[in-house]
Amino acid sequence: MASSSLEPSMYTVKAIMILDNDGERILSKYYDQTWPSAKEQKEFEKNVFQKTQRANAEIVMFEGVTCVYRSNVDLFFYVIGSANENELILVNVLSGLYDSISQLLRKNVEKAALLDNLDGIMLIVDEIVDQGIVLESDPNTITQRTAMKLDDIPLSEQSVAQVGKHVLQTAKDQLKWSLLR
Repeated sequence: MASSSLEPSMYTVKAIMILDNDGERILSKYYDQTWPSAKEQKEFEKNVFQKTQRANAEIVMFEGVTCVYRSNVDLFFYVIGSANENELILVNVLSGLYDSISQLLRKNVEKAALLDNLDGIMLIVDEIVDQGIVLESDPNTITQRTAMKLDDIPLSEQSVAQVGKHVLQTAKDQLKWSLLR
């Protein structure tokens, strides 16, 4: 093994993945060229899922990488690092990811709720890791930053559900103020 591969690096995360209980991709973000093509990424996801779907461990060494994961109801959350990466850092990233998603979804961490809030989930992933470098792992900080960014999305880029919530809230506010006069 080359001595340069053991040098400390800020690039600790190779990938973050969220798969459903069939092993299908819901969200995957790769931060290096270990799996350069979509085909290789899908194959890796399939293999990781097969290895972890029935295992009771939280950490596995697999295909030359360290994989920390957590399952919940119908979802599997993965954080992938190099084989010599500190597992505690990866577990901390995984915990920050899961806890932030849990806060965003109000503890309803299931596939349907996750898909309904996919834009917020993507923001959470971006707040935690950027180009493989861990930026933040505190779920409260991540949730606050994500909430601020979700509020800043222009009306034209919001989903129909988000616009509906906004319109309903505006109507409620107007009704409240008209009754208070």
